[in-house]
Amino acid sequence: MCATNNKSGTAKWQMGVLLPLSAVLNGAVCAAEPAAEPANHDDEVMLESIEVKAERDKKTNETHGYQAKTNSTAVKTDTPLIDLPQSLTVITQALIKDQNMQSIADTIRYAPGVGIAQGEGNRDTPIFRGNSSTSDMYVDGIRDDVQYYRDLYNVERVDVLKGPNAMIFGRGGSGGLINRATKQADWNTAREMNFQAGSFDKWRLTGDFDQAINDSLAVRLTSLWENSRSYRDGFDAGRWGVNPTVSWRPGDQTKVTLGYEHYEDDRVADRGISSYQGRPVKTDISTFFGDPDRSPTGTTVDSFNALLDHDFGGGVAVRNRTRYAIYDKFYQNIFPGAVNAAGTQVAISAYNNATQRENFFNQTDLTFAVDTGPFKHKFLTGAEFGHQETDNYRNTGYFTAVGPNATSVNVALANPRYIGPVTFRQSATDADNHGVATIAAGYVQDQIELGRHWQAILGLRYDRFEVDFRNHRNGRTFASQDNLVSPRGGLVFKPFGDSFSLYANYSIAYVPRAGEQLASLSLTNQALKPEQFRNYELGAKWDIRPDLSATLAFYQLDRLNALATDPNNPALSFLVDGQRTRGIELGLSGNITDAWSVMGGYAYQNGEITQSLSATAQAGATLAQVPEHTFSLWNRYDITPHWGIGLGSVYRSKMFAATDNKVTLPGYLRFDAAVYYKVNKNIQVQVNVENLFDKEYYASANSNNNITPGSPIVANAVVSMKF
Repeated sequence: MCATNNKSGTAKWQMGVLLPLSAVLNGAVCAAEPAAEPANHDDEVMLESIEVKAERDKKTNETHGYQAKTNSTAVKTDTPLIDLPQSLTVITQALIKDQNMQSIADTIRYAPGVGIAQGEGNRDTPIFRGNSSTSDMYVDGIRDDVQYYRDLYNVERVDVLKGPNAMIFGRGGSGGLINRATKQADWNTAREMNFQAGSFDKWRLTGDFDQAINDSLAVRLTSLWENSRSYRDGFDAGRWGVNPTVSWRPGDQTKVTLGYEHYEDDRVADRGISSYQGRPVKTDISTFFGDPDRSPTGTTVDSFNALLDHDFGGGVAVRNRTRYAIYDKFYQNIFPGAVNAAGTQVAISAYNNATQRENFFNQTDLTFAVDTGPFKHKFLTGAEFGHQETDNYRNTGYFTAVGPNATSVNVALANPRYIGPVTFRQSATDADNHGVATIAAGYVQDQIELGRHWQAILGLRYDRFEVDFRNHRNGRTFASQDNLVSPRGGLVFKPFGDSFSLYANYSIAYVPRAGEQLASLSLTNQALKPEQFRNYELGAKWDIRPDLSATLAFYQLDRLNALATDPNNPALSFLVDGQRTRGIELGLSGNITDAWSVMGGYAYQNGEITQSLSATAQAGATLAQVPEHTFSLWNRYDITPHWGIGLGSVYRSKMFAATDNKVTLPGYLRFDAAVYYKVNKNIQVQVNVENLFDKEYYASANSNNNITPGSPIVANAVVSMKF
């Protein structure tokens, strides 16, 4: 007698044989006949029918090891990556753990076409296809745009999207963006703690506790504590965070998730070393320029998140997401400037900056499916409303030992620490601002199946973006209103089935005149058109095997309406089509064999300024911190069920520290390694070694005179315990 698959996931007793639930879920299964007729039929017992029911949650953002199969960030619907006409790198939880990743800089090491700038030692500053950004950061699809260092303690995966993404995310996203998908209560059981000890007195403890209370209620708590030093003299960092979430199912089709995070990060703002004669100055990599004791930076983030999902059935679903966040950021730095012509002294300057911001965003998305003749449509319609209130206050450092109004002091290059007096007060141009940004947006997107081989994605977003700005120093007020229309169009061709696709994509994004941090509105720029970023992309995606994927992308990204300074009158500005980046990106992720996992990529980039923007950004110059070639590859090989090893390499060709192209950072090749030992099913030990061969290199820069030396060899041991 046979049992057939049914949608409720029910297994039944038939003829005294229990059909396995997995067999029932996988299709029609026949019960095995007895090998021989029972000797005594009178002893035969017929058992009553029993039903066993199992719930199967929809799988979204599906990942297997280092490979992501689907993603919902790029188009707000859960879509196979092979059907997305866009370059996208997903950093999975498996890779985060194997690499012992803890920061945004760690994640983008394996995202081709994306780099990292120094960020003045106080913030994440990724560089997407030649465009640096401190605001194109998102958490669970909602803007998280204050300048600070983010941690991965509560992160399930990181999505790195390349190219403009304004159709989904609104303003910004000029060259790309980063979205952190957080861990949330999900009716799975997880009780895990990780303890880390490493080089330079690094101590770190994280926890993840996920528990179902009953069929309707689940809770989760992720937490972090860290204290560490560095190879840089005088540097230390401490951070801690807690993120509880609760999920509730009032019915089979509805889920509500609430979460709160408190996160603090305190560290020394380290702006690295200066340069001399076109190269980073020769000094020990540990040498701190300025004064670490008077260069603190601290950030406190309190955020509340709410998510409502409801499935009406028949392909119709609604999602509403709300985020309210309060940010308090302060940093002060005493840092290096230029070295004198003789190479004996270096200038030291100082300032501090305080930012307080309140963000409120609410998004509502409605998805539904419609068939029109031979075409199948998956529609997304939505609206977003936002309110951002920002206060910004800056002081200049005055070196009173030189003079009451001296803003710099020279110290010996052989000993570039400064221990003299510094007084902080406002200069004539320092910021004392209050700004309010109001956002109202609507968007529509259609994912169309045009036939067996063709798909298309068409989308359009309208943003009404208003900024009211007050300069407290002089009482002047400014206002700007932008009506931003952001189109996106993509075409996918799948000639050989579902394992290979070719695509073309076109998208536009804008950065309004208030700047990405909403702090630069003035009389001279309030009426100017926003900057525009236009991206053209062709690519291919290939699932070489079910658990191994390769990607290829060719792109051109143009920056239009860039603000340029009149060379004959610095007080005047005008708009030009300012820069262009062209490139090729290759990516590989997944399993070569069952025991061998890989993640990596290669990027070729050619970024240049097409029209002169200022005296230090002339036409024909190469974009700052855009190397022509980058390559990264990480391998993990499991030798036995208990032992595994990892080996990775990171290569970057030379690049310029700034757009004047006067200082070159040499290229480098660095190797990393790891060893994994699984003691038992509940305990694992791993040791990660960065810069295995102690290569001397320069990791990043903020300008010609703020260059960060790369770390020497470091080792970190992690003990993971599940219980």
